[in-house]
Amino acid sequence: MRVLVVICAMFIMAACSGRSETIVYHSLNGYTLLENGSLRNFEAMAFRDGKILELGSADGLFLAYPLARRIDGEGRTVLPGLIDAHAHVVRLGESLMMVDLMGTRSLAEALERIQDYATRYPDLPWIVGRGWNQVLWDQDFPEASDIDAIVNDRPVYLTRVDGHAAWVNTMALEIGGITDETTDPTGGAILRDPDGRATGILIDRAMYPVREHIPQRTYEELEIALSLALEEMRSVGLTGVHDAGTSIMDFNLFRQFADEGRLTTRIYGMISGAGHVFDELSADGPIIGYANDKLFLRSVKIYSDGALGSRGAALLQDYSDDPGNRGLLFYTEDEFTAMIEKVSTQGFQAGVHAIGDRGNRVILNAFERVRAKHGEQGLRHRIEHSQVVALPDIPRFKELNIIPSMQPTHATSDMNMAEDRLGLSRILGAYAWRTFKDQGSIIAAGSDFPVELSNPFHGLYSAVTRMDHEGRPEGGWYPMQTLTREEALHGFTIGAAYAGHMETIVGTLEPGKWADFIVIDRDYFQVSDQEIWQIQVLETWVGGEKVFDKHALND
Repeated sequence: MRVLVVICAMFIMAACSGRSETIVYHSLNGYTLLENGSLRNFEAMAFRDGKILELGSADGLFLAYPLARRIDGEGRTVLPGLIDAHAHVVRLGESLMMVDLMGTRSLAEALERIQDYATRYPDLPWIVGRGWNQVLWDQDFPEASDIDAIVNDRPVYLTRVDGHAAWVNTMALEIGGITDETTDPTGGAILRDPDGRATGILIDRAMYPVREHIPQRTYEELEIALSLALEEMRSVGLTGVHDAGTSIMDFNLFRQFADEGRLTTRIYGMISGAGHVFDELSADGPIIGYANDKLFLRSVKIYSDGALGSRGAALLQDYSDDPGNRGLLFYTEDEFTAMIEKVSTQGFQAGVHAIGDRGNRVILNAFERVRAKHGEQGLRHRIEHSQVVALPDIPRFKELNIIPSMQPTHATSDMNMAEDRLGLSRILGAYAWRTFKDQGSIIAAGSDFPVELSNPFHGLYSAVTRMDHEGRPEGGWYPMQTLTREEALHGFTIGAAYAGHMETIVGTLEPGKWADFIVIDRDYFQVSDQEIWQIQVLETWVGGEKVFDKHALND
């Protein structure tokens, strides 16, 4: 009788208060890392108003919330929502609208895709695409003449997988005013054949004269791109993403979607550069927790150098496979220091792209100089990629409180060329996740999509195995740098949340935090290593709302 009275009273109170519905999701094989690094397993989860109330047993939560709507998880595995700490959101959507050269295994296959696209879209004034990687083709860089043989009636502009080189046809070179006599710009290179002729490969800033002629996408086209990107992200379990290089139009799109309730992944914006884009977007200071924590703008993306695959990453010594070439440093140390000082004194975190050991050292020096002048700012500055770091420089990350923002799939994508580029000595400081982890650095894990695929389970697999999807090399590439499954998951949850100053609201499944979680088709902690990358997301929930349901799509 007493229990009945209590239940009736609770029912009346709930009806009178007009509170939103409480949900108990039960019969789960649930996991969450906790802030102390321990792993908790749970059977049921209660949430209301988008936030977690309690984890526990089904019976316990049924008793605590007798009026809650119950959802039967049927024993499926639940993890905290995954967060990609370095990606390019709108570019992902745009890539789905371009010639897709990702994964092509030969020049002939790439040319076939280009020709097919050109045939399907005969009225497009430009053919634009991305994703080629000559290393996978077992050859050196392609040339303009390769494209000219199939498309010579309109310009073609195709960015390399890392985004730091473009392969163009002769018409595009002519439109950009690039001739055999054109000098290399600072921070860029025009590749040439032995006779000095421009081959059609443009590295970093040499891309700009051609790229600036490509017609800008309309706002309506970018809306479509963002919609496509959000659809892709929620389907692979991404409840949060750090957008590494947010433009003014990108931010306007994010804010519009947030206002309209269409932002199904939380976005942590990193303003593109410390120049005029920063001046405009930072006018009112950092934006924190907009639209129920769906949108943030409190970081700035700065570039120090190029990429390893295109030999644009700035190295302290020559490339092992290209004597005389040490890559490209975009600015001087003084200029980097001034940029970091400018953004940080206005309350913005600096996230600086640095791939080569020289690029990393110069940026560490710049951070050290700003720290000496302004003290510990508490902004959690980051080095994006932290890819090739001289061994004596790795401890400086910890000493300066710099977060290494790293992308596990870069190692397994680059392992077929990285040792050639760096040699056997420098490679020991490359993709050094274990070394960073053991010194106490908090790693923020990401993918750099669309440079890599957006699926975070590919990154988890790479971090744990250091192997490709065929299980090569056996035992892993430099396996001493692998992470445990818990450590890898930490990078895509707590580590990424911490890097975005968001660890109190997301990253774990704990009372008071947003109910951002995913339901997957197998147990991440129990399946074989080889199955990790094959894990499928069945449901994605953001703020207690289901934003993706694989079964609904298949019905």
